[in-house]
Amino acid sequence: MAKVSLAATPERMSGKSAAWLLASPSPLLLLLALLIAAAPAAAEHQVPLVLWSSSRDLWAPLENAHEGHITTDIQLSSYLDPALEKGPRNVLLFLQEKLSIEDFTAYGGVFGNKQDSAFSNLESALELAPSSLILPSVDWYAANTLTSYLKEKLGASPLHVDQATLRELKLNDTLPALLLLRLPYTTSSGLMAPKEVLTGNDEIIGQVLSTLKSEGVPYTAILTAVQPSRVVRDLSLVSAGLGRHLLAEDEPLPPLLPFLPPVSYNDTEPRILFWAQNFTVAYNSESRDLTALTFGAPTLNLTGSSWNSSFAQLVLTYDNLFGPFLTIKFILSSHFYPVSARSWFTMDRLEIHTNNSVVVFNSSHVTAPSIYSFHCQYVSTEHSKEGLLMSSPGSSTWHVTFQNFQIQAFNLSGGNFSYASDCASFFSPGIWMGMVSSLFMLFTFTYGLHMILNLKTMDRFDDHKGSTLSVPLME
Repeated sequence: MAKVSLAATPERMSGKSAAWLLASPSPLLLLLALLIAAAPAAAEHQVPLVLWSSSRDLWAPLENAHEGHITTDIQLSSYLDPALEKGPRNVLLFLQEKLSIEDFTAYGGVFGNKQDSAFSNLESALELAPSSLILPSVDWYAANTLTSYLKEKLGASPLHVDQATLRELKLNDTLPALLLLRLPYTTSSGLMAPKEVLTGNDEIIGQVLSTLKSEGVPYTAILTAVQPSRVVRDLSLVSAGLGRHLLAEDEPLPPLLPFLPPVSYNDTEPRILFWAQNFTVAYNSESRDLTALTFGAPTLNLTGSSWNSSFAQLVLTYDNLFGPFLTIKFILSSHFYPVSARSWFTMDRLEIHTNNSVVVFNSSHVTAPSIYSFHCQYVSTEHSKEGLLMSSPGSSTWHVTFQNFQIQAFNLSGGNFSYASDCASFFSPGIWMGMVSSLFMLFTFTYGLHMILNLKTMDRFDDHKGSTLSVPLME
């Protein structure tokens, strides 16, 4: 996720150099932005993230960073940990509704006119800050979970403040404090142009920093956004009709789906994680979408869930669903196999409990090494779609469907999913079709080449166009 300067690689830099990146008229910045727009990674949702602190030497220079790199949640935590452990205990999070790296290019005065910049206070803060770090492309998931991560690391709940309430707070460097300031963003179709809104947000940042400076409070500040304001399209998709698209108005972008965090079962720490893009349960002809009721729901009932190093059970209970209640149980176990010298976990079965019945689905195909999570694009009880959930007698009236299913119950890494072991096999139908077609074409080419190499040319006695051969007969 890190790229050079604001459009490339993040690195430790002085405040002066960081501010220059926001206002430099270098054509390289525009070239890098064009290259990034044509990269496949541009299709993902990414937001920029800017950090600066009143303490020195909080971030070391990054190595082996490359253009187009997207900062993940794990990488972001590695950048934030030094600042939270060695830096000030007061963390200021400026959270804007929408922001993209292209906003800095369009409104940052990159053509040398600093008076026209919408980020003058931010540039000044980066120029004066002893430590700063710029991450131009941070994964949308990492940015959305930033508040929870800071709350866990600091041991302090986020406090929503503004310029007025900030003056009333008595901050010091001994007690941790997480201050959250939400900044608005509106599109050009609103009452204010984007540049005016960004300028207003920059003034808010300047006023807040002036208040902290006047009180002599050390701090670490973070500026990021909930979602990108722009989604860069792949240039290859419009290359065929480039002339028309240059003059036509851009089509409105589809609205971004709200981020739904995974279900997490905790005892002393996170133990089981479960997530799906879509979660549907059907009984006879009645179908219910449980996605919104499961992921991100503060009232989700996990009573009955349990965990140990070899067995895990995740229990989800819903009230007034297909009767007085509906309970869904995921039963998982972990075993060590001497042949492979590693532990594997298996989701042994999925159970559906209602008021007067219990339905069991065999899910032994959901398996992966215990150090990984399991992911599958489609997990279902429908045999017509090659589902991984095998129904038992009496369960034909129930159907469960997961899209983008992911689960992990062992060896969680910091409350996040580990590397995913995908259910897709290497020899998919498409690969088999390609291999058979390639072998057929290779056979045809080999046979044709063999026929050409074995052609025999006629000698002069076989030339029917030449003069006939006369042999006189004499005794």
